[in-house]
Amino acid sequence: MSRPLKLLIQIPCLNEREHLGGTFADLPRSIPGISSIEVLIIDDGSTDGTAEVARELGVHHVISFPRNQGLAAAHMAGIDACIRLGADVIVNTDADNQYKGSDIARLVAPLVEGTADVVIGDRQTDTIEHFSFLKKLLQRWGSQVVRRASGTEVADSTSGFRAFNRHAAYHIFVHNRFTYTLETIIQAGQAGLVIGNVPIKTNPKTRESRLFGSIPEYLRRNGAVILRAYNMYWPVQTFGFVALALLLVGLSLGGRFTYFYLQDPDYSGHIQSLLVGVGAFILAFLVGLMALLGDLLASNRRLTEELLHRVRRLDARVARDGDGVEGVESTDAQPWQAEDPT
Repeated sequence: MSRPLKLLIQIPCLNEREHLGGTFADLPRSIPGISSIEVLIIDDGSTDGTAEVARELGVHHVISFPRNQGLAAAHMAGIDACIRLGADVIVNTDADNQYKGSDIARLVAPLVEGTADVVIGDRQTDTIEHFSFLKKLLQRWGSQVVRRASGTEVADSTSGFRAFNRHAAYHIFVHNRFTYTLETIIQAGQAGLVIGNVPIKTNPKTRESRLFGSIPEYLRRNGAVILRAYNMYWPVQTFGFVALALLLVGLSLGGRFTYFYLQDPDYSGHIQSLLVGVGAFILAFLVGLMALLGDLLASNRRLTEELLHRVRRLDARVARDGDGVEGVESTDAQPWQAEDPT
């Protein structure tokens, strides 16, 4: 018989008073292989009384930010709290009831079986009716870019419906304030975590996205996240490509000047090629130095993440031995117990 597994369902919220009740009611009260289920609400500076509604509904834990800090910060606060609360499995879902609670059992099944570290719900975005053709195309393109960057086979990179085991949660760190979806996949792939996909269905749309207001904004902000991730994890390749391009420009212009100079040494009409070529050589050298510096910084970042990984493990052990978790309000609601966790 396998050991009992504790599941924590975290729900980041920003002014979700109207939708939180339906989302909470839809959550499963028992799941095969899970011994207990608890719900954590992260109130990201709501002004409509979302946290009060959560307490009235009977959630088990609440984190309240005094002001809005963004989805990425709310997600990471939830991950840290879930680890310290002793979660073996963590599920992240949206407060607007976009995802079906009945799919959580399918989402965590690979984690319970030990065949994956991270599982992402595949919304099959090509079949979502309220997605425009352009948005479907961008979703497909974005997932392809993230697959290449992470070295994984993730099907729906922007899906917020995902599950982590404790081992994966220790490794997750987000460095941007916009969203966690893309960066955590790239990071998980670089950490050697096994990522699984589970096809899911979504509920009808209840409101417009609060993460971005338009397609251009979506491209600008998500594009910046992907570019930053490339620079963080592959600085030599990123800056090395630029340095190589500048070097080729310098060589071609220098070669052009040399050719015409040999043809007629007394004619100086191509001196511009020499000047621009020398400038390109200097820029190539400087960008190459940036690549080496970026690689050194990336090595330090990996060491820092390993240190944070170990601190998280120790922090979780201290929290389990203590009387509560700092920054987390635990209510009197009892965990949902499975009748047969096996």
